[in-house]
Amino acid sequence: MMTVFGIALPVLAGQLLIGLFNGAFYALLSLGLAIIFGLLRIINFAHGALYMLGAFVAFLLGEWLGLPFWLLLVVAPLVVAAFAAVIERGLLTHLQGLDPLYGLLLTFGVALIVEGLAQYQFGVAGQNFSAPAALSGASNLGFMIMPHYRAFVIVVSLIVCLATWALIERTKLGALLRAATENRPLVEAFGVNVPLLLTATYAFGAFLAAFAGVMAAPVFQVSPLMGSNIVIVVFAVVVIGGMGSIGGAIVSGFLLGLAEGLTKVIYPEASNIVVFVIMAIVLFFRPSGLFGKTV
Repeated sequence: MMTVFGIALPVLAGQLLIGLFNGAFYALLSLGLAIIFGLLRIINFAHGALYMLGAFVAFLLGEWLGLPFWLLLVVAPLVVAAFAAVIERGLLTHLQGLDPLYGLLLTFGVALIVEGLAQYQFGVAGQNFSAPAALSGASNLGFMIMPHYRAFVIVVSLIVCLATWALIERTKLGALLRAATENRPLVEAFGVNVPLLLTATYAFGAFLAAFAGVMAAPVFQVSPLMGSNIVIVVFAVVVIGGMGSIGGAIVSGFLLGLAEGLTKVIYPEASNIVVFVIMAIVLFFRPSGLFGKTV
């Protein structure tokens, strides 16, 4: 059997695939966090709860209405985005101009409420959510077995991340959003409804989190704690990439997923802390993150 650095190729390839799969979720979630912080200057600690909410909304709509997975992939994130828009308009809009710490505390409280209500209603046990039949099974690539659903998640996540980067960095709308955060009075003078623009930005970040939650549901059981289990790692990813850096969130998410998967092969005991070790090293040499701007 072919080996790489003394590790069987199928084992190495399998762990790297798992790393890419986890990295797809890290990238999607950290992208939403980076957008919200970069454009609204809000450290959104409710992001994990919105990720969990997306999975639960998909689960409930599938149970009650029998909606197919492909429709849930759009409808559930839209429901969560609407909920996030209410939070932004009702609560976060009053924190404009204040220290980001206030936004962190407020969103942390929102996360606790949402997760507490979910635990009260459904308990802590996970709920099963089936993947679509079209994506069941796996293909033998010779050097590894490729589950179809995992390949689907990686590809779709990459497409969504790149499309979002292009929207923010390469379009007129993205330029308008960045301008609104840099000089709000000037943008308002041109007749732009900046509060609506900021609400839409927060809702879009929540949409990305919920989208990741729906894709995660068939693999990780739908549970009230699924968001809190991943949000700390995602915050580390954002810090490594650079707070507010859209491209940094995407690249760091996938690379750290690969690093985590590779560590599970080389030194499994360190796989749960490798992201935080990398974060400490990056911050020591570059406090603004790999792609962040030095202030």
